[in-house]
Amino acid sequence: MNLPLVPNVITGEQIGEGGPQPLIVRNPATGEPLAEVAQADAAAIERAVQASDQAFRSWSELPLGRRAAVLFKLRELLVAATDELAAIISREQGKVLSDARGEVARGLEVVDFACGIPQLLKGEYSAQVAGGVDVVSWREPLGVTVGITPFNFPVMVPLWMAPMAIATGNSFILKPSPQDPSAAVALAKLWRSAGLPDGVFQVLQGGADVVNGLIEHHLVKAVSFVGSTPVARYIHRAAVAAGKRVQALGGAKNHAVVLADANAEFAADSVVAAAFGAAGQRCMALSIVLVEEAIADQFVERVVAKAKTVKVAAGVDPAADMGPMISALARDRAEEIVGSAEYVGARIVLDGRGLRPTGLEGGFFTGPTVLDAVRPDMRAYREEIFGPVLGVVRIKDLDEGIRLINDNPYGNGAALFTGSGEAARRFERAVHVGMIGVNVPIPVPVGFHSFGGWKDSLIGDFHIYGPEGVAFYTQAKVSTRRWPAPDHRPEASFNFTPRA
Repeated sequence: MNLPLVPNVITGEQIGEGGPQPLIVRNPATGEPLAEVAQADAAAIERAVQASDQAFRSWSELPLGRRAAVLFKLRELLVAATDELAAIISREQGKVLSDARGEVARGLEVVDFACGIPQLLKGEYSAQVAGGVDVVSWREPLGVTVGITPFNFPVMVPLWMAPMAIATGNSFILKPSPQDPSAAVALAKLWRSAGLPDGVFQVLQGGADVVNGLIEHHLVKAVSFVGSTPVARYIHRAAVAAGKRVQALGGAKNHAVVLADANAEFAADSVVAAAFGAAGQRCMALSIVLVEEAIADQFVERVVAKAKTVKVAAGVDPAADMGPMISALARDRAEEIVGSAEYVGARIVLDGRGLRPTGLEGGFFTGPTVLDAVRPDMRAYREEIFGPVLGVVRIKDLDEGIRLINDNPYGNGAALFTGSGEAARRFERAVHVGMIGVNVPIPVPVGFHSFGGWKDSLIGDFHIYGPEGVAFYTQAKVSTRRWPAPDHRPEASFNFTPRA
């Protein structure tokens, strides 16, 4: 079979020949091969990094207004290309078209924020800190930066990274997931059409060898990563050892607490959408719902009834609510965890295993699954399933819900459904997570805040995009200045003395 080749993009040139054996990209809805994806070899990595370093030197000196103009143009082009990008996402990743369009829109929020870079990079000035002495501080870019992004958001996550890196004056190399690599090439075309000089944004395709090659390169100054916690730990450890700045976001096990005073219909709708949207393949997906005992039976019935109406089909089907998982391996693992939960005492109140839509029997589908009577010692509770599986845990009260959330090793996000402001405030103050939703099931912050979790969901210190994105991609510099008159010789001292 003669498949199209998804290339690397180096200095604006699409390069697909040479390097290791290409990897196969499959359509998750059918299981059939869609394309091959090139893998960058050591020579391609070296060429890209050297070009990125050279591009940084001129790009970082460009006036802020001219950098912002490129971001404004990129925003315009992204809006026009939304349907095209959504089709690429849906074809290779599997999510439904409406969700794919939403992914582009959430990425656009960060571009909007980055358009304001002249304001964001304003420094500070203190006059007359001592006799004739002023102090000024500002932030400067780092140099060559790298983004290593996951399969589940092939447009949004690169747009969480690259606009911040580039707006602040850095160059950026994107290493996308080889499971859905074409969106990265489309983004490279849009950056170039926006007027970005060649070499400032580049794409290197491949797997672990490309990641390691970038981390180890002495010209790479910072690495951004979003993915699983074990890989985040590896990336952080390896990059820090190589002297890089690192931003490593890991996995999650997000909980929602539903109290007896909540709007039950709204809460059930929200939980179903947040658990099964994108086939559960979101780091902010709700995978555990903690329900007060007083309403648990009725709430589970509502959730099951709503989950049964979820239409599972190919992502390109306009009527689909949920598409396939990314691979047969991911699907089989999710279904195996469901079976293990039943074996140790959970009740399967909705079983999506074995779902194969007519005509798509080769696809990587599994249906929405709801597990009741889940316990914290079960794999279905402890592990990030990253599939359309919702576990129900019955709790006595809010305090028990908070304790369970805080006992979990992950700390990405948590939601509370309630009509009580007092309960909401107590929840916000007490839970040990980075992002909280009050009657909001997926509390992803807007682009002018920052995204990131706690505990095993964030390895390192920096959250992504927003104000922390500006801080991550820049370093502080301060100058203490004195301009004495030609006929004045300020007193010099061998000792530190009080400012006067």
